[in-house]
Amino acid sequence: MIRLWGRKSSINVQKVLWCLAELGLEEGKDFERIDAGLHFGKNRTPEFLALNPNGLVPTLEDGKLVLWESNTILRYLVRQYDQSNRLTSDIASQYQSEKWMDWQLGTMWPALRTAFLGLTRTPENERNNEAIRKSYQDSNALFTLLDQQLASQHYCSGNTFSIGDITLALCVSRWILLNQTFPDQTGPRPSLHNIDAWMQRIEAETKYGVVAEKELNVVK
Repeated sequence: MIRLWGRKSSINVQKVLWCLAELGLEEGKDFERIDAGLHFGKNRTPEFLALNPNGLVPTLEDGKLVLWESNTILRYLVRQYDQSNRLTSDIASQYQSEKWMDWQLGTMWPALRTAFLGLTRTPENERNNEAIRKSYQDSNALFTLLDQQLASQHYCSGNTFSIGDITLALCVSRWILLNQTFPDQTGPRPSLHNIDAWMQRIEAETKYGVVAEKELNVVK
């Protein structure tokens, strides 16, 4: 049985849980999940560090194979378990998806991360509000680029849902929730209609509901 280490509130664990759901794999039946990270701890224990020396979640065990880095885990799961070709694409679509996965990891999330951590993991009296606002406004420009891409296609790699959409949509949901929860700190959020339509398709056509958050998990 697959074993997944990580708390459900982690964006990177949510990527894996959503992908597993798309592949028809159920927690408790096809995989075991162990809460780890933040208040759950466990991620600094010798047992965990032997699996992942970074001490981060998610970490995936599948037999003797141990993987960390969420986007790598998604790629593995699709290659190993997509028996119905639900997420398997032709090579052009695959690499369209891959480029957005790398963009999410290397460009989008670093821009938004300061705002996210500043508003959800940092006590109010310790927040750098100037840095938070800049982070959020910088991310607005990046989401505008995604919105332009979605003007001519339904999903990030074309007209078929892919794991690239999983990585992007979880960032978009946090971008929206941050503005809804902390509008004064983030500053304005632009109306991006193509992203809105894309998120509606995702909610209607995928297993997004297994990880969807209606409010932010804010550490008090």
